[in-house]
Amino acid sequence: MTSAPLDVLAIAAHRDDVEQTCGGTLLKMAALGHRTGILDLTQGEMGTRGTADDRAREATEAARILGVSYRRALEIPDGRVENTFENKLKVARVIREQKPRVVILPYWQGRHPDHYTCSTLGYEAIFLAGLTKLGHTETIPASEELSAVSALAPHRPFKIVYASLYYDVRPTFVVDITDQFERRFDALMAYKSQYEDQQTGSGLFPQRAEIRQRLEAMASFYGLLAGVRYAEPFVQKEVGLVDDLLDLPVKSL
Repeated sequence: MTSAPLDVLAIAAHRDDVEQTCGGTLLKMAALGHRTGILDLTQGEMGTRGTADDRAREATEAARILGVSYRRALEIPDGRVENTFENKLKVARVIREQKPRVVILPYWQGRHPDHYTCSTLGYEAIFLAGLTKLGHTETIPASEELSAVSALAPHRPFKIVYASLYYDVRPTFVVDITDQFERRFDALMAYKSQYEDQQTGSGLFPQRAEIRQRLEAMASFYGLLAGVRYAEPFVQKEVGLVDDLLDLPVKSL
């Protein structure tokens, strides 16, 4: 039995990336009755703390807290998220299977190569997912992954937005997550192997209390831009469309 299409799918390189950048938004969308999902490209096996199995269990708990309807992790090597055709097919397959209306990608610039590569890979995979003739011509060598994708109906989301929390860029818009902030923090803290105070990686990872302070400071900053307590920032590449100036949110003065 085929599940209903997703309304929002967040794609990220590692388990816990989504919880950090747009977990509050996913919580809010679920509260509004939308079907949400998360696609993690890797298993997180290169992390300083914990194991891939630890992170799998923690991701399941975080997904429960976020109220998502779908979560899956691909087996693209952690630390080697590369924009190859085969990797694009893996993501395109999920796009065709889940048929999201909106996809959230990481911002296309950043410190971690896996993150910005995920952004480009995700965008190009979405484009591929909409090609009717994908897998039905002789110009692309046959593969098991190509056969699996070509057996599914083409699909492209209506909207792609970019979670920009960890890059210094002015957002196109922010989402008010004031009511979702505490559960968003709980979802991130589900990754006990990563964020519980411990000796391993103590020189790299801040203490739990500091993590909360950082999250609160960033959410407060973006909330301030829109006149709310806490918010998450996003960028869209296309121009926005307004029908009625009287419906524009956020006070100017």
